Amino acid sequence: MCGIVAYIGQRQAYPVILKGLKRLEYRGYDSAGVALLNHGLKLYKKKGKVAELEESVVGKDLQGQIGIGHTRWATHGEPSDRNAHPHLSANGKFAMIHNGIIENYAQLKQELLNKGYKFHSDTDTEVLLNFIEDIQVNNQVGLEEAVRIALKRVVGAYVIVLLDKDHPDTLIAARKGSPLVIGIGKGEHFLASDASPIIEYTKEVVYVNDYEIAIIKADELILKNLGNEKQTPFIQKLDLELAAIEKGGFDHFMLKEIFEQPLTTYDCLRGRLDATFGTITMGGVQNHIEQLKNANRIIIVACGTSWHAGLVAEYVIEELCRIPVEVEYASEFRYRNPVIHKGDVIIAISQSGETADTLVAIEKAKEQGAVIFGIVNVVGSSIARISNAGAYTHAGPEIGVASTKAFTAQLVVLALVALKIAIEKGTITRDRYQHLLNELNDVPEKVKLVLGQADHVRETALKYKDAKDFLYLGRGYNFPVALEGALKLKEISYIHAEGYPAAEMKHGPIALVDETLPVVFVATKDSYHQKIVSNIQEIKARKGKVIALITEGDETLTGLADDVLIVPEADEIIAPIISVVPLQLISYYIGVAKGLDVDKPRNLAKSVTVE
Repeated sequence: MCGIVAYIGQRQAYPVILKGLKRLEYRGYDSAGVALLNHGLKLYKKKGKVAELEESVVGKDLQGQIGIGHTRWATHGEPSDRNAHPHLSANGKFAMIHNGIIENYAQLKQELLNKGYKFHSDTDTEVLLNFIEDIQVNNQVGLEEAVRIALKRVVGAYVIVLLDKDHPDTLIAARKGSPLVIGIGKGEHFLASDASPIIEYTKEVVYVNDYEIAIIKADELILKNLGNEKQTPFIQKLDLELAAIEKGGFDHFMLKEIFEQPLTTYDCLRGRLDATFGTITMGGVQNHIEQLKNANRIIIVACGTSWHAGLVAEYVIEELCRIPVEVEYASEFRYRNPVIHKGDVIIAISQSGETADTLVAIEKAKEQGAVIFGIVNVVGSSIARISNAGAYTHAGPEIGVASTKAFTAQLVVLALVALKIAIEKGTITRDRYQHLLNELNDVPEKVKLVLGQADHVRETALKYKDAKDFLYLGRGYNFPVALEGALKLKEISYIHAEGYPAAEMKHGPIALVDETLPVVFVATKDSYHQKIVSNIQEIKARKGKVIALITEGDETLTGLADDVLIVPEADEIIAPIISVVPLQLISYYIGVAKGLDVDKPRNLAKSVTVE
């Protein structure tokens, strides 16, 4: 969850680290801090966002060509100056930053307390650092060896980076379960939780693997495993441009990313879909097509917005491929004892490719013989590497914490996968297949049309910005869209919202309906349309305020709803990719109207790499 940055080289470290922390702030913004080495160890940290740290160090000594920085999403210990990273070891020789959770920290802390150690924070990070110090002192070994010994006892997830006051030419880093990227420059190295702080300086990177320790000097990178065996760094080229991680004239990253969706959906299709010749080219699918089309069952594991994408995929895959599908919260799946048979296919969906619960869930399933198919956005991420096969969404960096373009990209990729399996399996007619290819091909233009109505969506959103509760309803393929719309509103505006299948409304939620409750119906033209018209009438009979998301030309609902949001006509299998866009805009405009930081909603972080 937290963001880490480190630098060693010929530049002044502080400006590099500060800029990197600002780019990683979507990972956590409870507090921030830096540690620099230059004739001594200097430590500065502050509760709040990176800007508050920047303001607090004006006039301070910020010299140094080696340093570490951290922006925090609090786990152990409330947001405060004392709990902010970096932390100092008890003897003041070492400084450390950490992303992850040390699950056995309480046991380690008690051991250290028994030895007389005192703690100045509530964090598991300070416990681990002092545990490393204790090993280093008592065993008379170097910091690298102390880290190696300590990590063999640690239970949990971590990326750690350490400074050693006595060795100002070296950084020590290690990784298990949380992401770490090392950028390789000329006589310099950059470390970060993802590539966004690095891309400005170099496109050559190494993705550190689990259980690896990195010993980094300005002109040298050594990787070793916990058995002290050297590993060969695999250098990759970043396919990322600096402009992709900047706002580009938009007020917020979230709005920029919503408006990027015509391009990102096009990029998902580019090179894969050829509607003219009726072909789908996806190497990850084709190379495992026998396992996919002959699967006894598909289990989709995901969290949050990605789970909603999985729900849409359940409808699509069962309809087109005639394969039973289960959609599981990864956070629950990993702790159950699920029945998994050899030949089952697990589809793991994650924007970051580092979601801790999803990663553990697929590791567990893989051990039991399942085929793992990963759908992720970040190249080189952990889920991408552990999967037997997969597909990248090509949505580009998503900086806004609330996922928008990543969701629509996931839906596009899942539709492509389902269509490829269906045509290979023979469970779809050629005419239906070609029709859906044409529909997918039209998605970028239809999303562009929806965005052209953004001003109308904004006017509608402002009518309801002071509501205390919202209800989102949909049927069939539109039910997951209703769930996603409700989630976006909760994340961005802090308004309580619930998503429900419209047919379930009478089984409880209708008790909430009165003249103050806005009810958003995802009511595009589909096989359920007449049913949802009846549901809307039931809400209107109880004086509820109805906002209907409708297909262009639907005069029935135009006269029935209080407000309408119009989307172009699309096949019901493809429609969720388009109909979710106005709901993203509603949440954005309400959040902005309430004066909230829509890019960094309270208590949230972009990449959930801890439990």
